Amino acid sequence: MTAPFDENTGPNRRVGLLGRLRAWFLTGLVVILPVALTIWLIWTMIGWVDGLVLPLIPYDLTPSHYLGINLRGVGVVVFLIFTILVGSVAKGLIGRTLIRFGENLVGRMPVVRSIYSGVKQISETIFAQTERSFETACLIQYPRKGIWAIGFISTTAKGEISTKPETGSALLSVFLPTTPNPTSGFLLFLPREDVIELDMTVEDAAKLVISAGLVYPNQVNPEDLPVK
Repeated sequence: MTAPFDENTGPNRRVGLLGRLRAWFLTGLVVILPVALTIWLIWTMIGWVDGLVLPLIPYDLTPSHYLGINLRGVGVVVFLIFTILVGSVAKGLIGRTLIRFGENLVGRMPVVRSIYSGVKQISETIFAQTERSFETACLIQYPRKGIWAIGFISTTAKGEISTKPETGSALLSVFLPTTPNPTSGFLLFLPREDVIELDMTVEDAAKLVISAGLVYPNQVNPEDLPVK
């Protein structure tokens, strides 16, 4: 295994001090950047949750009142405990009754009803424990024949989506992500014969999309390919 930026590019090539420093610096960036960005994102998310939760707690009950310093992450702990308590209550008979009463009340409000139902459907889709949003990565021809794109098969089309189009086979719901942000994209309904399922995992396909084709799963070096 070699470093991402090997300083020896030829069999007998000699690299000066500046060349070695450059190679070491680039290799260090490859090692440091993923770790630094991950820590920064987690730290930022914790601060964002603290900023939302801590203003709702009386100051006399916060650790900063007793310790004199702001402890990052207290809001996250409070949010987790509160969410677990709400979930335990919602599983009970009283909780389900209160939820039904609240949903009936919200259902009578024209604007709030649309917002609540949309957010609820999205939350149930993302956080459902019995189903996974995407099971299989696939290849489709988009935006025209001869051009291939990576998509994710979500489910088989149902209802009038599957009956109205005159196709010879079932329609598949395929999410076509954009690069480098795979959270946005297009929802396509394609005949099953036009969808080629891939052996790679959904995670590997997402890495390929995010990296704009630079990171391939199980990438094989050219010298390892069989000689034809």
